Amino acid sequence: MADDIPFDRSFDAAPETLQQVSPLVRRMVAPNGGPFTFTGTCTYVVGHGAVAVIDPGPDDPAHIAALQAALAGERVAQIVVTHTHRDHSPGARLLAAATGAPIVGCGPHVAFRPLAEGEHNRLEASGDRDHAPARILQDGDSIAGDGWTLQAVATPGHTANHLAFALPEENALFSGDHVMAWSTTIVAPPDGAMGPYMASLNRLQGRDDRVYWPGHGGPVANPSRFVRALAHHRRQREASILDRVAAGDGLIADIVPRLYDGLAPALHGAAALSVFAHLEDLAERGLVATDGPPGLQSRYRVA
Repeated sequence: MADDIPFDRSFDAAPETLQQVSPLVRRMVAPNGGPFTFTGTCTYVVGHGAVAVIDPGPDDPAHIAALQAALAGERVAQIVVTHTHRDHSPGARLLAAATGAPIVGCGPHVAFRPLAEGEHNRLEASGDRDHAPARILQDGDSIAGDGWTLQAVATPGHTANHLAFALPEENALFSGDHVMAWSTTIVAPPDGAMGPYMASLNRLQGRDDRVYWPGHGGPVANPSRFVRALAHHRRQREASILDRVAAGDGLIADIVPRLYDGLAPALHGAAALSVFAHLEDLAERGLVATDGPPGLQSRYRVA
């Protein structure tokens, strides 16, 4: 387990309630809690009057109706999406239809690489392939409103199109699913890739944000320390995987129970995908080898 990371799982915000969490930021949690979404997706409202809504969440008309009711008397000016998983982006289309506001942010859903022969995308159902923004924001692009600015920060890894958004007026970052206080982030090929994920973590270590507002759970209050711990944990996990391969555990099915002792059965599939992401990255770097392209069922050996 990731005992070296200072996780905070005390988050207990009531769903469908718009809560002021900073002078410029309000948060509403969607009622879609689960093993991968914690208590639900966090939808953020930035500004007052003419506002930006970040990650309206799943295809849930009741959630969008609750958000609109809480914003009565205000205008949704921009709908911002961090990435195209179905717990984050489909609600953007519902909100756009109800308000006429444009959808901006990440581009359409895309995988890091094509499926290999015989490979199946285990997270196929999570990708929102209907996402079609009015404006795709590139790294460094900004949108602005009365008293607020959102600047796109490219953070690929969890998905290829993942963006975080800096709020310079509060020295804050909306970190999407790239960094969360309650858990590590799933990185699952082919939609996710470990090399870009680690590079994005390294990039965030060069920033001086005061707080992160993540896509699930409560804020990351000491981002610099937390991101360092995440990166260290991933490097340690990589070293442990290499050790297991060197010891003869060539199959992912052999490695997972040795690395994730006591893991809930519902999370075994996600753990296997995470190990696969590390092995795929290690293969790209020439540290492990396998016959044919790396896959979930491949047998790995030290190169």
